[in-house]
Amino acid sequence: MSAKRVEYHQGASADVKGAVAWYQKRSPKAALDFIEELHRAADTIREAPERWPIGKNNTRRFLLWRFPFAIIYSEQESVVTIWAVAHGSRRPEYWASRL
Repeated sequence: MSAKRVEYHQGASADVKGAVAWYQKRSPKAALDFIEELHRAADTIREAPERWPIGKNNTRRFLLWRFPFAIIYSEQESVVTIWAVAHGSRRPEYWASRL
């Protein structure tokens, strides 16, 4: 089975930009580490998107290892859509309207 393409919803892209800006103000290294971890997470999801359990609205949740964020995604035939990069302590399920 080949890896699927990963696409970010525009809201998820905005989530990432906001988080990177927040980390950048505090530590440029932390911002770079956050971006690197997002890339690793997307690669992991791309290789086996079905690995994580299905939750509400047929989405799945991948928790980042070093940062308090979860990647909310769903998979279709050839693409994985990332709906949100959600902070673990803020506005639960704010992203649900993006589906």
